[in-house]
Amino acid sequence: MEDYYNRSYFVPLFLDSSEVVEKCICILQSSCINIHSIEGKDYIASLPFQVANVWPTKYGLLFERSSSSHEVPLSPTREPLPTMFSMLHPLDEITPMVCKSGGLFGSARIQYVADYSMKIVFLNANPSILMTYDATQSLHTIWALRRVKPEEQSAVLKFSEQVVTPQHLATSTSFTVHLRSLSKGDSPMASPFQNYSIHSQSRSTPSPSLHSRSPSISNMAALSRSHSPALGVHSFSGVQRFNFSTHAPSPKRTSACHSPNSVSTDSFLAPETELIVPELCIDHLWTEPFSNIREKNSQASKVFITTDLCRQRFLCYLVESQLQLRCVKFQESNDMSQLIFGSVTNIHAKDAAPIEGIDTMLVLEGNGNLVLYTGVVRVGKVFIPGLPSPSLTMSAQMPRPSTPLDNISTPSKLLNKHLGPLDEQGILSPVPAELRDSSKLQDSSYVDDCAFQQLATFVHSVRDPVQNRVTLELSNGSMVRITIPEIATSELVRRCLQGIKYILPKEVAVQMLVRWYNAYNAPGGPSYYSEWNLFVTCLLNMMGYSTDRVAWTRNLDFEGSLSPVIAPKKARPSETGSDEDWEYVLNSDYHKNFDSHPLAKALQLDPQEAKFPKDNFSHSHCLDSSTLLFPYIPTIFCVLHLIYEELKLNCLMGEGIRSLVVLLVQLARDLKLDAYLDYYYRDYPVLVKTSRQTCIIDPAQTAFMHHPSFFSAEPPSIFQWLSSCLKGESVLPYPYLPGICERSKLVVLSVVLYILGDERTVSNEASNYLSRITSGNVTEKDFQRDVNTCALIFGSSSQVKLGSVYFHSLSFSLSGQRKQQSEQEDSRCSFKPSTSASSLAEKLVIWMTSVGFTLRDLESLPFGVALPIRDAIYHCRQQPASDWPEAVCLLIGRQDLFKQASEGSLPNCKASDTQVLSSEMPSTAESEEDDDGMNDMNQEVMSLIWSEDLRVQEVRRLLQSAHPVRVNVVQMPEVSDHEYIEEKENRLLQLCQRTMALPLGRGMFTLFSYHPVPTEPLPIPKLNLTGRAPPRNTTVDLNSGNIDVPPNMACWANFHNGVAAGLKIAPASQIDSAWIVYNKPKNAELANEYAGFLMALGLNGHLTKLATLNIHDYLTKGHEMTSIGLLLGVSAAKLGTMDMSITRLLSIHIPALLPPTSTELDVPHNVQVAAVIGIGLVYQGTAHRHTAEVLLSEIGRPPGPEMEYCTDRESYSLAAGLALGMVCLGHGSNLIGMLDLNVPEQLYQYMVGGHRRFQAGMHREKHKSPSYQIKEGDTINVDVTCPGATLALAMIYLKTNNRSIADWLRAPDTMYLLDFVKPEFLLLRTLARCLILWDDILPSSKWIDSNVPQIVRENSVSLHATEMPSSEDLNLETLAQAHVYIIAGACLSLGFRFAGSENLAAFNCLYAFAKDFMKCLSSATASIAGHYNLETCLSVVLLSLAMVMAGSGNLKVLQLCRFMHKKTGGEMNYGFHMAHHMTLGLLFLGGGRYSLSTSNSSIAALLCALYPHFPVHSTDNRYHLQALRHLYVLAAEPRLLVPVDVDTDTPCYTLLEVTYKGTQWYEQTTEELMAPTLLPEFHLLKQIRVKGPRYWELLIDLSKGMHHLKSILSKDGILYVKLRAGQLSYKEDPMGWRSLLAQTVTHRNADARAFKVLVLPLTQPEAISAFTSDPALLSFADYFCKPAVNMGQKQEVFDLFSSILYECVTQENPEMLPAYIAIDQAVRRLERREMSETFDLWQIKLVLEFFNSRSHQERMRKNPHRGLFMNSEFLPMMKCSIDNTLDQWLQAGGDVCLHSYLNGQPTDESQLSMLACFLIYHSVPTPGQLLAGGLEGSTSFSELLLKFKPLKMPVRALLRLAPLLLGNPQAMVL
Repeated sequence: MEDYYNRSYFVPLFLDSSEVVEKCICILQSSCINIHSIEGKDYIASLPFQVANVWPTKYGLLFERSSSSHEVPLSPTREPLPTMFSMLHPLDEITPMVCKSGGLFGSARIQYVADYSMKIVFLNANPSILMTYDATQSLHTIWALRRVKPEEQSAVLKFSEQVVTPQHLATSTSFTVHLRSLSKGDSPMASPFQNYSIHSQSRSTPSPSLHSRSPSISNMAALSRSHSPALGVHSFSGVQRFNFSTHAPSPKRTSACHSPNSVSTDSFLAPETELIVPELCIDHLWTEPFSNIREKNSQASKVFITTDLCRQRFLCYLVESQLQLRCVKFQESNDMSQLIFGSVTNIHAKDAAPIEGIDTMLVLEGNGNLVLYTGVVRVGKVFIPGLPSPSLTMSAQMPRPSTPLDNISTPSKLLNKHLGPLDEQGILSPVPAELRDSSKLQDSSYVDDCAFQQLATFVHSVRDPVQNRVTLELSNGSMVRITIPEIATSELVRRCLQGIKYILPKEVAVQMLVRWYNAYNAPGGPSYYSEWNLFVTCLLNMMGYSTDRVAWTRNLDFEGSLSPVIAPKKARPSETGSDEDWEYVLNSDYHKNFDSHPLAKALQLDPQEAKFPKDNFSHSHCLDSSTLLFPYIPTIFCVLHLIYEELKLNCLMGEGIRSLVVLLVQLARDLKLDAYLDYYYRDYPVLVKTSRQTCIIDPAQTAFMHHPSFFSAEPPSIFQWLSSCLKGESVLPYPYLPGICERSKLVVLSVVLYILGDERTVSNEASNYLSRITSGNVTEKDFQRDVNTCALIFGSSSQVKLGSVYFHSLSFSLSGQRKQQSEQEDSRCSFKPSTSASSLAEKLVIWMTSVGFTLRDLESLPFGVALPIRDAIYHCRQQPASDWPEAVCLLIGRQDLFKQASEGSLPNCKASDTQVLSSEMPSTAESEEDDDGMNDMNQEVMSLIWSEDLRVQEVRRLLQSAHPVRVNVVQMPEVSDHEYIEEKENRLLQLCQRTMALPLGRGMFTLFSYHPVPTEPLPIPKLNLTGRAPPRNTTVDLNSGNIDVPPNMACWANFHNGVAAGLKIAPASQIDSAWIVYNKPKNAELANEYAGFLMALGLNGHLTKLATLNIHDYLTKGHEMTSIGLLLGVSAAKLGTMDMSITRLLSIHIPALLPPTSTELDVPHNVQVAAVIGIGLVYQGTAHRHTAEVLLSEIGRPPGPEMEYCTDRESYSLAAGLALGMVCLGHGSNLIGMLDLNVPEQLYQYMVGGHRRFQAGMHREKHKSPSYQIKEGDTINVDVTCPGATLALAMIYLKTNNRSIADWLRAPDTMYLLDFVKPEFLLLRTLARCLILWDDILPSSKWIDSNVPQIVRENSVSLHATEMPSSEDLNLETLAQAHVYIIAGACLSLGFRFAGSENLAAFNCLYAFAKDFMKCLSSATASIAGHYNLETCLSVVLLSLAMVMAGSGNLKVLQLCRFMHKKTGGEMNYGFHMAHHMTLGLLFLGGGRYSLSTSNSSIAALLCALYPHFPVHSTDNRYHLQALRHLYVLAAEPRLLVPVDVDTDTPCYTLLEVTYKGTQWYEQTTEELMAPTLLPEFHLLKQIRVKGPRYWELLIDLSKGMHHLKSILSKDGILYVKLRAGQLSYKEDPMGWRSLLAQTVTHRNADARAFKVLVLPLTQPEAISAFTSDPALLSFADYFCKPAVNMGQKQEVFDLFSSILYECVTQENPEMLPAYIAIDQAVRRLERREMSETFDLWQIKLVLEFFNSRSHQERMRKNPHRGLFMNSEFLPMMKCSIDNTLDQWLQAGGDVCLHSYLNGQPTDESQLSMLACFLIYHSVPTPGQLLAGGLEGSTSFSELLLKFKPLKMPVRALLRLAPLLLGNPQAMVL
C-alpha cells in the first residue's frame, strides 16, 4: 500500500471501562491508520474516506476529510457531508463531529460540522480548544472541544431524521454515484467503513498529547455565520455511509458489520438505517474581529499558547503574510466552566516561539531582530554572540544599539549608570549559543565592508522551543541552539521576586519583572555584580532611592559573596584596568564597613575595634516619589519581612538571611518602624548596629503609599510565635504568603497539632492559627500554577507520591484548586479511616508526609523548630502500624517498613550466586549437577532453615531422576553371561519403577521456586531410565530386547516429569500465551512432558493467559495426555468460578453432559475422567443442581452394550464421586433445591449396594440394553461405586459433625457383616467418618484405636504380635486386614485434621504407628494381613505424617523416607514408590516455603491427590487417574516468613511472637518462634510481632484483615527487619553475649552519674561499630572521641562528645547528634562572648520550652522512659551555663548597658551582642512596650509583677530586671 500521506503522532488512547489511558503512536496511511500503544498493542483502523489531516486531542483522534474541489458546488437541496470526524478508540466507530454555535438570534444551534472552507490550524489538549480558519471569510475562530451531552446527541439525530424523505434519499444516492464517477484515479482507498461495534463504557481523560507543528490543510465548517435553513445532514447508515469510492475495480475489503441491523447493500434506501451517534462536540468561543482589509491567504502558520510573567495566558497566532503575531488574552470564568477571550493585540513579527521555562516568548521581527516579550509586554532585544545584529548599518559613526529598555518610559537612573552607552564589542549577551556549524559564521563576524548586509547570515525562523531553549534557523541553512537566560538563579532573589510579584498589581508586577530581567541579563556579558546586589540596587532604584547616595548600597559589590570582582563604574571596553580603579577601591567604605560582613564572624576579627567612620553622605536625601514602586514600599517591606521569617526556617539560607536583613533595616528605618528595627537588632546585633543613615520620605508623599491591611505594628516572628505556643499562651494567627511561606505554614500547623493537640487544624483551612495574605489581584488559580512550576514548596525536594492515602490534593496546603472544592468538601476534613493513626504523633507524621515533607526538609529545619517533629517521629518509630504508606515509613526512619511497602520479592536467585552448598558436593557430581531440575531453589533461605545438616542435599540426591541408577548385581559362578545380563536388566526394571515415581516428589520439592526467562524455553530435566553397572560402569539399557518391557511404560512418568518442571514456575512470574506455545516441543516423543507442563501451568494459574485458539488447537490434535493435562489445568485455574466457556469445553468430553441426540464422540476414557474432575473443580462449592444431578447418576453409570464404559470403570466412578463431593463441598444438609435428588440416600445405596434404581434423566434410553461384556444384573456393583460414593459423602458433610451420616460409615461390628466389605473400603469409610466428625479427631493412639470395632480389637493380631494365634471360628485374615485398614484410615484422617500444623502430639502418634507397621512387615505375622495390604497402610501412614509435617523437613520422617527409598524389589511396586516420594516431597514442600491448608477446598484437593489406592504399575489408571496426584498444589499455601535485614539485604534469624486466637481447645496463647519459620494457619492467629531486643519491633495485626500478611507471604515471604543499634544478628552472636556491653552500661544507675565524667567503654571506634553501621557516626567517633596522649583542656570536650555519642547511639536517635553539638557550640560561643547573631540561642530556648511544655510533660508521665534528650543531664547543664554567663555579664557592667537600652538611650557598642542575647533569652519587652506599660514609679517587686503580667515575661527574667527598673536593688520585696 502506498503511503500517500504518512504522519505519526503520539496520542492518548482509551481502553475499556477500566479507565486506563494509554499513550500510543498513530501512523496515517492512505486508507487506514496504524496505532501502536506503548503497552505493545497494535490496531489497524481502516478509514472510510480520504483523510486530509489527523489531530490528537484530549479524548482521541480527530480526522478532517479531504474535499476534492468538485464536491463543493452541490445542489441546494441537500446539506454537504460532514468534514470532521472523531475516533476515541481504535475499535470504535469513526463518528462525525457536531458543533454548537451561538446563532444570530441567540439560540444555540447544533449540527454536524460540514463546511469545506473551514480548516483546523491548531488543537490543544489542555485546555481542550481548537482553532479553525475559514478560507471564504479569512477569519480565525476558536472552539472548545468536549464530549457531546446526551440531549445534544438526541437533538442532532432527531433533527436529521425529520428531514429524510425519499426524494432526499434519491438525491443522495445519485450524489454518491456522481461522486464515484468523478473521483480521481484508482486510489486504493475504497475500504468500506468498518463498523466495529465494540464500545467502551467510561473512559478517563488522557494526558495531553503533543500537537502537530506543521501547518495543516484541512476543512471544517465555520458555523458562526451559518444562515442556512435548519436542514440537518442526512444520517448515513450501513457500510456505504462514507464510501465515496470509484467504480473502478479496486480491491474492496469485506465489511465487518457486527451490528445486528446494518445492511451492506449498495443502496441508501435500506429501511433499517442505523444512526451514527456523534461523540465530540465543538462550542464556539471566539471569532477574531472582522476587518475590511482582509488578505485572502491570511491563514495562521503557527499557533501557540504562552503565559506571561504573571501567569496570564495568551493564545498567539502568526499570520505570516501580514507579518503579524496576534495575541488574544484568555482566562477561565469564575465558575471554571468556560474560557473567556479578550481583545487582540498585534505584534510585528516574522516568526515567534513560546519560551515556557521563563514565561516569555521570542519574536523574530521583520528586520531580523530577535525580541523577547512576556505576554504582550516587550522585554528587550536578544543579542547572540557570534551572530551580528542586523540593525548595524555601515556608516562612519556606528549608532549604538538601544539598550533593551528603550520601550519603557519610566526613569531608570540605575541602569543609566550601569548599563550606560555601550561600545560595539559590548553587544555580547548572556545567551550561550552552541553553534552547530560555526565555520560559516566566523567570517562574517564584524566585517567592515559596505556589503555587510548582503553577506551576513540572518535569522530566518525560530523553532523547537523546549523549556528555555530554542533553535534559530539561519538563512544559510545552519541552525543554532540558544538558551534564553533564567529570570533569577539565586534562591533568595527568586523568593523575593515571587513574593513581590504575588502582592503587587499585575501591571506593576510585570513592569517590575521586565526591568529586573533587563538589568540582570544586560548586554555586556555576564554581570559583574552578584545577583543579590544587583537585585537590591534595582529594587531600591525602583522605589525611588538613589543608590549612589546610600552608603551601604554604594559598596554592595564587596558585600556580595558571589563575585570578588570589582564592578567598574561603567562597562568599558578596556579590560586592562587603570588608576581610577585603584582609587575607587581606596575610596570605598569596604574596610570601614567590614563588621557587617559575615566573614568578620568566621575569622573572629574583633568587632569592637573598627569605629564606624563619619559617612561621606551624612546629609540624608529624599526619596523620589514618582518611581514605579514608591507607593508600594510598605507592602513590599511586609512581604520581604515574611520571606525573612520563612528563610529562618531553613538552615541552608543563613547567608541569604544576612543579606536580606540589611535591606530590611534600611527600609524599616526609613519607614520609622522602631519595633522592627529593635527586632532586627536582636536577631543580628552586629549587622544592624553599623549603619545609621536614613533617607527621608517626604511626609506629604506618605499619603500615596499603600499601607497593606496585613501590616502589624509588632513584627511577626515565627520563633516568638512557636515559643508562645509551647508556653501555652494565646497566640494571634501567624500571617503567611500562600505558596511562598509554605515552610512557616507547615511548622505552625505541626506545632498546633502536636503541642496544642488541635486535630482540626490540618484537616481544614486552619484559619485560627494562620492568616492568609491575599493579593488584591492575582487569582488564586493563576498563583497555584505559579507555585507548581517553581517547586518552591520545600526547596526543590521531590513531592512524595502517596498511594491512595490521606488527602485529596491538599486544598488547604496550596492556595488554588477551587475547581475541586465541591468534591473535596467531604473528603478533606478527615483522615481516611484506612489508616490507623491513634496518637497525635502518628497523625502529625502522616499529615506531614501527605503534604510532601521529607527527611531532607527535616534536616534543614533549625534544631529547635524541628524538635517537636523529631519527637513525634521518635514515638512513631517505636511502634509503627504495618499499613502505613511508604513515605511515612521513610520519614520515621524505618527503612524496613519502607522497603516492605515499596517492593515485592527478592530478585530471582540464580543458582551460581546462592549455591551455598555446591562446594560440599562431591566433585564428580558437579559437572552433571546442572540438569536435575532442582538447582533453582533458594539455597540461602534453606541454609537458614536447616542450618545444622545437609538434609537438603540428601533430598536432592533421593529425588533426582536425571542420572543413571546403579545396578549392583553380583555374578554368581553358576550364572552364564547371558543370564547375568538378563538379571541386571530385570534389576534395572525394578529400579526404574522407583525412578519413574520420583518426578512427583520432585515437583513438590521445587514447587513455585523459579521465575522463567521469557526468552528461553523452560528446562525440563530428562527422565533417565538407564543404569550403570559397577565395577566397570557399563551401561545397562532396557531397550536391548533381552527381557520383556511393558509397552508405553514411561509415558505417565514423562507426564509427571513435565508437571514437576512446570510447577517450578512461580505464580508471580511474567509469562504469556506466546511463551507457553513457544515451549511446545518439536519431536513427538516429548508430547507427554508438554502435556504435564500444561497441567502444571493450570495449577499455578498461568493457563488462563493461554489464548482460546491455542486451547482448541491442542484439543483437536487428539493426543490423550495433552487433553488430560489441558482439561485439568484449565479447570484448576478456574477453580470455583462456574466459568461458562470452560464448562462447554469440559462438557464435550463428558457424554452425560451432552444432549441425548448428539453424535457419540469417541472420547478416551482417561480424558472423560479428567473432564469429570474438571467439572468438579470449576463448580467447586457452588452446589449447582444440574451438575450435581448428572454426577450423582454417573457414579453408578452401568456398562454400555458395546465395549464402551467397560474398562477402568472404577476410576470413572471415583472421579464422579469426587466431583460430586467438590460441587457440594461442605454444604451438608443445606443443599438448597436438591432435596428431591435424595443425594445422601442415593450415595448410601452406592456404598452398601442394593437394587439399582430406575435410571432417571435423559440418558435412560442408552442404558436400556445391558452390556454384552459384563453381567451385573439389577444390583449395584459396589466394588465400582463404593469409593466414589464414600468420598462424596465425606466431602458433602465435611466438618459438619453430622452424627447420623457418620453412623452410616461406621465399620461393621459383626463377623458376618465384615465379610461383605472389602477391607480397603473400610479405610475409606473410616476416613470419611472422621472427616465428617472433624471436631472429634484427637491426636492420640487411644482415639485411633477407638475407631476399630470391638470384635476386631479383641480377636485380631495386634501389630506387635510375634507368633501366629490360632482360632477356629473366626477368619483371622479378614480381621487382620480390617484392623490394619481401619487404623490406616484413622491415621489418614488425623493427617488431614492436622495438615500443615506440625502438631507434636499428632506427629508422635503417627510416628509410632509408622514404626509399628514397619515392624509388622518384617515379623512372621505379616502373611496374615498380607504384605500388599501392610505396604499400602504403611504408605498411607507415611503420607499422613508428611501432611502433618508438611514443609518442615522433619528429620525422623526423612529417615523413614530414606529407608523406604532403598527398598526395591519384592512387593515394592510403582505405586508404593510414588507414595513414599510424595511423602518426601510433602515434607520439603516448595523447599520449605509452603505448607498445607485445612480449608475445605484444600481437603478436597488432597483427597484427590492422596487417594489411598496406589497404581500397581506405571500405566495403571484403573482405580484412580494418576494425573490427579498433582492436585495437592491447590492445597499448598505459602507460609514461610523470611526476615531479611534491610541494611545488608540478606535473610537473617529473628525472634517472632505469634499470638493464637482462643478456640474451644485452648485459651489465647502466645508462642515464640525463631524465623525463618512456617507460620501456623492464618485463621488461628491473632497477631504476629517481630520481637526485640535485637530488631526493631514490628506488628502485623491479623484482626484487621489478612491481606497484608498474605501479600508478604506471596512475595516469597520476605519481611524486612532492621537491626537495632548495639545489637548483632543471631548468626554472628547466637547467645547474645557480645551485645551485653550495651546492657551493662545502660542499666547502671543513670541518675547517679554526672554527665560529663562518664568514661565510656564506647569511646573506642571498634566498640561503636558494634552499635551502628552509620558511617557518619563512625567517623565522628574516629575524629572526635579518640583519646590522645596529652589532651589537657581538650579532655573535657572529648568526654562530652563521647557521652553525647553514647547517648545518641544507645537511645537509637543518632539524628539528634547535630542538635546536641549545635547546642554545645552555641553555649561555648556565648561563654566566649562571640555571639554575632542570636539564632542558636532562640533554638536552645525553643528546646527548653518544648521540654517544659504541658503536652510533653503529659507524654512523659504516660511513658517515662522514652523520648529525646531523656536520660541525660545535658540540657539542665547547658541551661545552667547560659544563665551563669548572662548573669556574670550583668554584674560585670552589663546592667548599665541594659539600663540605657530600656530607657531608649544609645548603648556601648562593644556590649551590643551580649545585650541582644540577654534580651532574647529572657524575653525582655521592647522599650516601646515598657513605656506603654507605664512602669515608672513602681516601688515594689509585686507591683512590677502585676504590670508585667500582660507582657508575658517570665519571673526569672523579671528578677534580673527588677533592680534596674526599681533603681534600687534593696527595694526588692518578695
